Amino acid sequence: MDEGRERREAEAEADGRVLNSVLRLRILRLCLDEPLTNKEVADRLGKDPATVYHHVRRLAERGFLAAQPERTGARGAREVPYLATRKSWHTPLPDGGSRLLVETFLAELAEAEPRTVSTVRLGLRLTPEAKAEMLSRLREVLVEYADLPPVPGAAPWSVFLAVHEDTQRADQR
Repeated sequence: MDEGRERREAEAEADGRVLNSVLRLRILRLCLDEPLTNKEVADRLGKDPATVYHHVRRLAERGFLAAQPERTGARGAREVPYLATRKSWHTPLPDGGSRLLVETFLAELAEAEPRTVSTVRLGLRLTPEAKAEMLSRLREVLVEYADLPPVPGAAPWSVFLAVHEDTQRADQR
């Protein structure tokens, strides 16, 4: 294997390790379209600021959060807000990453107002080609909406999509 490829693989692995945390994924979501300071993130998550700072620092070191211009806080202290770079959208998660996303989704869903949640669940029978086409089309739609510029004052929404083999129905082929 050439040196450049090894370096890229090592970088991708390091990025995956940094994302391997429900708390870090929740921090990225909070900072998606609004720069927040470490204290603001900690307050919104109900966590200790020192704990959150460790995670914010790791995310910033790997380029998942970008420091914004410093500002002065309410008591005159220097504050650094951070904004998500959206790098995580293109970063493969390590093995077990799907379970991590489900855990993150469930943590966020637990805090959501039930009347604002829309869900769909269905079973399909697809050829490998049809499944690949469906996933491609779904990704195109999601990327189209993810790339829209944020609209000030618009309601923030989260989308979670999971496609898995229905092992209990697999014997019925």
